[in-house]
Amino acid sequence: MAVNPEVAGRSYPPSAPYVVSRAKIAEFAKAVGATDEVHFDPEVARQRGYADVIAPPTMAVMISQQGDANVMTDPEAGIDYSRLVHGEQGFEHHRPLVAGDEVQATTTIEKVRQAGGHSMVTMGTEITTVDGELVTSATSVVVIRGDENA
Repeated sequence: MAVNPEVAGRSYPPSAPYVVSRAKIAEFAKAVGATDEVHFDPEVARQRGYADVIAPPTMAVMISQQGDANVMTDPEAGIDYSRLVHGEQGFEHHRPLVAGDEVQATTTIEKVRQAGGHSMVTMGTEITTVDGELVTSATSVVVIRGDENA
């Protein structure tokens, strides 16, 4: 079953607010092998001009996927999550995520197209502080595998 192309252009409500914490930043940094002290030591971060420790750039995926979840659970989109393969991910960072930020993700389906029996869904997600400051613009493409028997 193909993804419903009629959902292209649809925007979803913001995800629930997410508080970026020192602990989560440290956990994520360790998981991805980031060793710069700016991710762990508030004093180092302040010396470099930040209010607190900053997240590795790819930590934004945790937040952007909260917005993407609205797309995945939209019955009108017709996405079979069990057939989903992550195609690509990109970020434009307007500033780093900083411990203490309270952020949310708002996702728009930018494009739905068919390719080789599969559906390709391009999503744009803006990560903003709860008071509206743009932190990161994310783009992701997911592939919903078609039915091999179709």
